[in-house]
Amino acid sequence: MAATPAGEDDGVRLARLEAQAAQAAAEAARLEAQAARAAAAAAAAELAAARAAAPPGRPATPPADEPERVRQVREGYTFAGPTLDLGVLVEDGTPVPSARVGLPLGLLNRHALVAGATGTGKTRTLQLMAEQLSTAGVPTFVADVKGDLTGLAVPGTASDRLTERTRALGQDWSASAFPVELYALGGVGTGVPVRTTVTDFGPLLLAKVLGLNATQESSLGLVFHWADQQGLALLDLADLRTTLQWLTSDDGKAELTGIGGLSSSTAGVILREIVALQAQGADAFFGEPAFEVEDLLRTAPDGRGVISALELPGVQDRPALFSTFLMWLLAELFEVLPEIGDPDEPRLVFFFDEAHLLFADASDDFLAQVVRTVRLIRSKGVGVVFVTQSPKDVPPDVLGQLGSRVQHALRAFTPDDAAALRAAARTYPTSSYDLERVLQDLATGEAVVTVLGERGAPTPVAWTRLLAPRASMDAAPADAVAALVAGSAAAQRYGASVDRESAAELLTVRIERAEAERAADREAQERAEERAAQDKERAAAEREAARREREQARTSGSSRRTSRSADPLDAFLRSAGTQLGREITRTLFGTRRRR
Repeated sequence: MAATPAGEDDGVRLARLEAQAAQAAAEAARLEAQAARAAAAAAAAELAAARAAAPPGRPATPPADEPERVRQVREGYTFAGPTLDLGVLVEDGTPVPSARVGLPLGLLNRHALVAGATGTGKTRTLQLMAEQLSTAGVPTFVADVKGDLTGLAVPGTASDRLTERTRALGQDWSASAFPVELYALGGVGTGVPVRTTVTDFGPLLLAKVLGLNATQESSLGLVFHWADQQGLALLDLADLRTTLQWLTSDDGKAELTGIGGLSSSTAGVILREIVALQAQGADAFFGEPAFEVEDLLRTAPDGRGVISALELPGVQDRPALFSTFLMWLLAELFEVLPEIGDPDEPRLVFFFDEAHLLFADASDDFLAQVVRTVRLIRSKGVGVVFVTQSPKDVPPDVLGQLGSRVQHALRAFTPDDAAALRAAARTYPTSSYDLERVLQDLATGEAVVTVLGERGAPTPVAWTRLLAPRASMDAAPADAVAALVAGSAAAQRYGASVDRESAAELLTVRIERAEAERAADREAQERAEERAAQDKERAAAEREAARREREQARTSGSSRRTSRSADPLDAFLRSAGTQLGREITRTLFGTRRRR
């Protein structure tokens, strides 16, 4: 430690020590980063050496009596660049290790389809591809619908049956665990919570979740537009509910008059669907902190790609929610990632499981956005693998964007199934297979494969027996999952929800202010009416008083006249006056009698 300079006070000494500590920390971080880069370089060199070596079980030269189909597959699936091995050709029911079937790693951003009936091995194919991509240093995202992909974090277990299978395939199998990050949709599960805001989710995807028709979807878009103009953050469903209530209230109706308006009936439908979604627990999904999709593009310190597994068993009864959320993740990747053209290998491979749920009852606008995203996202270095039960589950415009296909067995129990089987068989390149029969004869762990070759043309159709995954094919033990989540850096970032001021709070203040103003207006009106009533009563009292005075005056005058009539002199004078008047009248009209 350096000596303390003479005369240095405590404050200066403390600052100097803090600077030294910061410098030491920076040096330690630099050395750690240098070591990590060295380890990654060593891993990459080891991987390159492994790729350069001939795959175990593949003969150096093909036999002279090699069948024509075996030769076509062997030559058609020999690529110059790195390859994702899928399996080996099956000829007359027997695997042929010399005819390896794979997929060019550099063409995975041209997208792919993994299809097949339930129980035919789609999930194991997904696991196999994710393992090899991780080994190649490519991050992947997988949707763990059944909850058994947590086994990727645990080495597999050897068995006699497994050894027999791998030996027949010429596969040099060894158990291995892979770097896995476990997520859970809205925290419904054991993984790191994944949330997003209502604003980021957008009206189009939210309308799909709520099951709205075209008119209601348009109205919802209008609400989002108004909230954006007003600077109101729609973070959770409570924000959206409050916004709808405000825009249909007497005070808020005028807000949308100039841009189309919102009918009370449409708002009522949307509100009811939101309440139903909240009852399903979707409140946990919408909110903050919002998930950053860049976290899916991570690699481990040893250079392997991190497998991000989204746990979905807790929301299996809400298929529209999780399938639409997967589409949101894909759309968000499209928005935030830069253009990189056509890379040598993808930056991320996105496995879109249960894809048929995404397209069920989808609007035309929604489908158009999906097609646009799938078509353009490959220039962002993202490959998409749709995993579904039948190719017919994927719209033709999306299916036309997929360069490779791994088709597991299809069933034909109904006329619709038979029609789907025929349609699937017709979409393959011309081959010597009777594909309608082969697609029904495939055993579990087998598939009909054709991929996009390096020349841009499809490879020969190959009946393929797939390789065995190296990680566990069962769910990881609960304590291993808990330890994995507890040690995750993402758990510290996304674990606790945050509720900041947003549209609900701001509009509640506006509603309360409007209520207070209406209450004040009502009070002022009541006071005015009370004063008017008092004035009316006072005027009526005054009129009554005046009437009484007049009545009293008339009564007084009548009394005086009555008192004068009672005087005898007055009576005599009145009588004399009356007689005199008669005489005068008779004289005037000539009716006076003569005597």
